Amino acid sequence: MCGIMGYIGARDATPILLDGLRRLEYRGYDSAGIAVRTPDGDLVIRKREGKLQRLLEHVNADAPRGFVGLGHTRWATHGAPNDTNAHPHTDCAGRLVVVHNGIIENYATLRDELRAQGHCFVTETDSEVLAHLIEAELNQAASSQALLEAVRRALQRVRGSYAIGVLDRANPDWLIGARHFSPLIVGLGEGENFIASDIPAILPHTRQVVLLEDGEIAALARDAVRICTLAGTPVERAPMQVTWDLQAAEKAGYPHFFLKEINEQPAALANALRGRVDERGVHVAELDALDLARVRRVVLIACGSSYHAALVGKRIIEAWVRVPAEAVIASEFRYAALVIDDATLAILITQSGETADTLAGMRLARDAGAQTLALTNVVGSSITRGATTTVYLNVGPEIGVVASKTFSAQVLLLTVLALDWAQRIGTMEEAQRATLTQQLARVPDLVQAALGTDAHMQRLAEKIWARTSCFFLGRGYGYPTALEGALKLKEISYLHAEGYPAGELKHGPIAMLDPNIMVIAIALQSATLDKVVSNIQEVRARQAPVIALATTGDDAIATYADDVVYLPHALEVFTPLLATVPLQLLAYYVALKRGCDVDQPRNLAKSVTVE
Repeated sequence: MCGIMGYIGARDATPILLDGLRRLEYRGYDSAGIAVRTPDGDLVIRKREGKLQRLLEHVNADAPRGFVGLGHTRWATHGAPNDTNAHPHTDCAGRLVVVHNGIIENYATLRDELRAQGHCFVTETDSEVLAHLIEAELNQAASSQALLEAVRRALQRVRGSYAIGVLDRANPDWLIGARHFSPLIVGLGEGENFIASDIPAILPHTRQVVLLEDGEIAALARDAVRICTLAGTPVERAPMQVTWDLQAAEKAGYPHFFLKEINEQPAALANALRGRVDERGVHVAELDALDLARVRRVVLIACGSSYHAALVGKRIIEAWVRVPAEAVIASEFRYAALVIDDATLAILITQSGETADTLAGMRLARDAGAQTLALTNVVGSSITRGATTTVYLNVGPEIGVVASKTFSAQVLLLTVLALDWAQRIGTMEEAQRATLTQQLARVPDLVQAALGTDAHMQRLAEKIWARTSCFFLGRGYGYPTALEGALKLKEISYLHAEGYPAGELKHGPIAMLDPNIMVIAIALQSATLDKVVSNIQEVRARQAPVIALATTGDDAIATYADDVVYLPHALEVFTPLLATVPLQLLAYYVALKRGCDVDQPRNLAKSVTVE
């Protein structure tokens, strides 16, 4: 969540900062601002509550010009979203500006101490503490070393998570960035350098990127970058070459990133399979880094859509590998009484690789002796630098705030991982392995066929958008699919929705049913289809309308459902990949009917980097 963009070089900083912030909009925000140091020594700050367009209108009326600056998009944690609380923040003298992502856990103690020293605070944010704390450490010397030392000493007193940018009016030849548990990268240009929260912000300018680690500080000049630890130890790190292009992060003619990324799923899943599944079989080289023989228990740790993928993964691992598996919500796992040891494999699932609770879960599992496997989409993200091994989704950047192709890829690769693991340890018959391998290769085509429901889902959105609530029901693999369908509808249309195991209907939720509640049943061919049909009949007996997702050829289902969306036949284990596609499309079209911001839903952020 939140976005940082910083520039130092020979070009006008303002348009570079604003363009970078635009490319970070997908992270979610409620206010935005920039600070630019002008050539005559002024420090000009422009910030506005609301969408970036409000800041653009404000800046265009009187755009500051200069060669060094910072920009920020804020997602409120401490203090209401308004102009005052928007970043950047300044110190008392107006010499320093600071932008900050994360949460300063001991800000109240630091603020009280600084107030006692005479510092005046003007915002409700925890972030403003950083500006005053650095001010207190900064002597009057206008040197890069003085600024770097002040930042280093200040951050040694901070508890919590942060990615920060610091600009000193008295020292315009340097820009400081630092991180701890929140992502920050350095972009290396020719006679110019950048800091940013994510790669798309700087991709128009450079493909050379240095990934800062936790507890590191970077001092950027036009033609130099110095990195050190909080203890002052110099750090040497080779830059990473970004291999994907800017077009992959643009809409390519689609009205929204979310719709583009839904439609990208066949190609994205083909990329995820490439090099892992072919006519010879399945092989995930990353598993070679694990001692699978010692694994007696699996814990899949995740949040949001990634947790729903974990629920699918749990069923597959137990069915094929025959090892007990548990899917846990990361924010609960990190405060639970852990039953983790060196016989445990912790699978950390996070599209961004920066999810704070999932990172905390990884550290806890690792400290308890568990092996750790990260499943993520972002190369070089924090999760990849702490896990025993990492399996990348390889689906390209996902810009829409809500997950689409990354969720599908997580489900698919958990399936591939389990299949490879099972064949390595001999818990699967060869005939079953061969069938599954053959079917895996068909998944992109099956998902392409599922995209053919687009027009049907658009029509069904007309029947749903004005209702008060929707229930999603499923059994087996249909249950996590129902959870994901309900989450998508809630996230982007703000229509209340709940996902339930269909067998739990009579244990409370059935009391809610009436003609205004739409029920969406996952009724694809499965071992429990007869039970799901029975649940649908119970729903219809309460006069609630039913939309069923069914397998082509199942004509009987039309007897019980008001509408049927047919999907191609597939093995039961692949049904979440099929059924999720029309549910994503349904959420999209309902959101359009309700006039919602599809790519930037209110109150949401792409990557939840604070607790």
